[in-house]
Amino acid sequence: MKGKYIKGKRMTYDGSQLRSLWAFTEHNVQGNSIIAFRGPCLVEGEALVDMKDRREGRGIRSDDMVHFIVELFDSDLRRTIVVQRLLMCIIKDVIETMKPEIMVTRRGDDLYIEVDEEGLEDRKLSVSVATASPVSTLIHAGINVLSSNTPVPTLGLQDLEVEVDEFAVAVLERFVKEMKDMELARCQVRAVE
Repeated sequence: MKGKYIKGKRMTYDGSQLRSLWAFTEHNVQGNSIIAFRGPCLVEGEALVDMKDRREGRGIRSDDMVHFIVELFDSDLRRTIVVQRLLMCIIKDVIETMKPEIMVTRRGDDLYIEVDEEGLEDRKLSVSVATASPVSTLIHAGINVLSSNTPVPTLGLQDLEVEVDEFAVAVLERFVKEMKDMELARCQVRAVE
């Protein structure tokens, strides 16, 4: 597992990045990987991978996000969805480590911040999807930096006073370490009868 943060170069996530070998062809990172970059998000129509969102005519947009694109060559979609949820747990942990006074709630593959005691007005922090290509499986996770120009009530890293570059690097490092540790754990146990 390799990780790379494309720091200082803004790129719009439009769904076209969610394709096989994107990390290799665009960023020279070959194999299982996670690439992070920052920029707006605008995914609509045919570019939507989530068919429920597409059927309901919902697009995904944000003025500024940190995007994570994961590609796995040794996984099926079911396992990739588990890895997607692991990534969201790591993102939650990083935010809570950087800002211990903040409690992030994970529901499936989405992260929320409760802004009132009854939990009646949760603000969404993330978008995420997992899918398969002919040669790999892929994950996109986007974390709002700004909470403007989003189709649902949101909060962003800026609202939480979380430093974006430090956050992105911490997520990359933890995710790569976790994936490597899982591979080693698989290779250190004996068979049982």
